[in-house]
Amino acid sequence: MRLFLRKLLYIGGMLLLISLISFLAIHAAPNSFFAAGELNPNITKESIEHLKAVYGLDKPLWEQYVRWVWAMLHLDFGLSFASGNPVIEEIGSRLPITLSMNVISMVFVFFIALKLGIRAALWQGSVADRSVKQLSLVSFAMPSFYLALLLILFFALKLGWFPISGLQSIDPRQGVMKWVDYAWHLAIPIFVMVFGGIGGLTMYVRSLTLEILKSDYIFFAKARGINDRTIRRRFILPNLMPSIVTILGLSLPGLIGGSVIIESIFSINGMGLLFYQSALSRDYPVIMGILIITAFLTLLGNVLADLTLLKLNPYAARE
Repeated sequence: MRLFLRKLLYIGGMLLLISLISFLAIHAAPNSFFAAGELNPNITKESIEHLKAVYGLDKPLWEQYVRWVWAMLHLDFGLSFASGNPVIEEIGSRLPITLSMNVISMVFVFFIALKLGIRAALWQGSVADRSVKQLSLVSFAMPSFYLALLLILFFALKLGWFPISGLQSIDPRQGVMKWVDYAWHLAIPIFVMVFGGIGGLTMYVRSLTLEILKSDYIFFAKARGINDRTIRRRFILPNLMPSIVTILGLSLPGLIGGSVIIESIFSINGMGLLFYQSALSRDYPVIMGILIITAFLTLLGNVLADLTLLKLNPYAARE
């Protein structure tokens, strides 16, 4: 119970700090949504001042921040400058898409990197090991936007196997075919996310596995004639899991941040595309709402990783 309360206070304190930094950074940025409107000769100065009063932008900066934090505690992130809709509704309609893409890609990254990293370490110096290292280097060095454009050009435009963009076909599907249609549209985006994530994690798993293979208990296990499959299951995987869980928790910000690029390229109506569009239109309430929700999900993921680590390694709780 004490650990849970400590983690809860940690999330609250970090969110407060992140909210302050985000608020100051947004208001320190040059230009604004209403400054862009001043270029329209049909909008008078009085109209702009009225809009600022409606959104509370005529108040002192500290008062704006206090009001925003208080409203945020009640899950009220204000109204979007661009659409006039509540920010929580704008984000709520896009968040499931982004979360599902990131969760699916993370699961694939976890299992593929684990499989390739252990296999490369067990067959160190072989053709398979060199192939895994080359694949990891290409994955680590390949820009996600460039890979996405290559796949669109070849599989979507040239071969016509996959759609170019969007989440569903023009003719809506029903029942099971609706989810099949979603999977068909998300195949290339998720592949890009998975390919971009396996490189670093695969090399990390390989490095950790090589260190584990140098241990005395592995030497005695091989001396007793235990095969590689049993060694992987009984000795390598249990010792790898704490480090892998920690790395996955730390990689959450990169996965969520990468959604901005992927969703923009494939025109997927998720939170990443919403953030990009809001940044272009200077829709500050939406930007700040997305930053806070992303920060919360990242902190929650890190806390869950810590709790999972304590479950895997109870002795860590005593440190």
